[in-house]
Amino acid sequence: MNDDLHFDTLAVRGGQHRTNEGEHAEPIFTTSSYVFASASEAAARFAGAAPGNIYSRFTNPTVRTFEERLAALEGGERCVATASGMAAILSTCVSLLQAGDHIVSSRAIFGSTVVLFDKYLSRLGIQVSYVDLTDLAAWEAAVRPETRLLFLETPSNPLTEVADIRALADLAHRHGAWLAVDNCFCTPALQRPLALGADLVIHSATKYIDGQGRCVGGAVVGPQDLVGEGVFGFIRTAGPSMSPFNAWVFLKGLETLRLRMQAHSANALALARWLEGHPEVARVHYPGLESHPQHDLARRQQDGFGGIVAFEVKGGREAAWRLIDTTRVFSITANLGDAKSTITHPASTTHGRMDPEARARAGITEGLVRLSVGLEDVADLQADLERGLRAKP
Repeated sequence: MNDDLHFDTLAVRGGQHRTNEGEHAEPIFTTSSYVFASASEAAARFAGAAPGNIYSRFTNPTVRTFEERLAALEGGERCVATASGMAAILSTCVSLLQAGDHIVSSRAIFGSTVVLFDKYLSRLGIQVSYVDLTDLAAWEAAVRPETRLLFLETPSNPLTEVADIRALADLAHRHGAWLAVDNCFCTPALQRPLALGADLVIHSATKYIDGQGRCVGGAVVGPQDLVGEGVFGFIRTAGPSMSPFNAWVFLKGLETLRLRMQAHSANALALARWLEGHPEVARVHYPGLESHPQHDLARRQQDGFGGIVAFEVKGGREAAWRLIDTTRVFSITANLGDAKSTITHPASTTHGRMDPEARARAGITEGLVRLSVGLEDVADLQADLERGLRAKP
């Protein structure tokens, strides 16, 4: 049935399997275990010889509905939900890689992902090399015979650089590697990496999929052999599972995903254009601006430019913190993707655990401020930022 439906219909109805109660809304199955009709049925399910629920660590109807719906929206064969976005990245790497394997990653990724790669995957004998997101020659040069995975975020956090997904997918496949794309900033409403050749899509459902900052969760989407067997096997055993309640919240978020992403994008573009002309702003990073280095690529690859705007204020950390502390409408929080606009200082929050040299290489300056532009009136957001930008020490 999913093949005959368009995105917005799938976002509302995909994956739902009504029970005998005939419910219209998706139910929340708050149960840890399930009752079998007989000992032989229990044995068959545990052996994998018969389908059905076994234990909510890895089989839960509410979570399964979310997985099926997100897989349909991304155009993937299978989705596995996880307890967080970081759990999705960890599960992908641990399930598909082994000691001696090598990852080539964009340098422009979430700070916690860098820590995961450098501090923890290294203990498992998995090495990581970092390259500039937009430098295809650097990606090519970094690939080794033992390279198994290329990993990136596009647009990147927080500078909104845009990678050529199709070109990187071709590069990965020439070398027998997989391409994994963190699609958190765009969601399938604005970008579908699998259609561009990527093998895996990773989400922090905490962000735009929820849309209101209520729950933490993650997901991995891709082919059955990688996700349905590899990643699912790790989730089943290790247990970084999504709760049924969180899955239900994310289902509600998916219902309005495209509408919200279009509104986020429109507000962010208006605010980015205003910031670009402000005398206290040195530079604005937003793919929707014609001045953005990958603006044309973003127009071809995405159906919108997203809700994340980063900009560098004149005066470094002191000016950035003064701006942040002066705002009254923006929420000072490192989370993003919320209906409420948020503001943060990446160098001391999301990327604060990186060493200063790594931050400098990633372009995270002391004067950089990141906005997650929400659904408020743009005039109020502009006035809030203007107050901070004009504030004097």
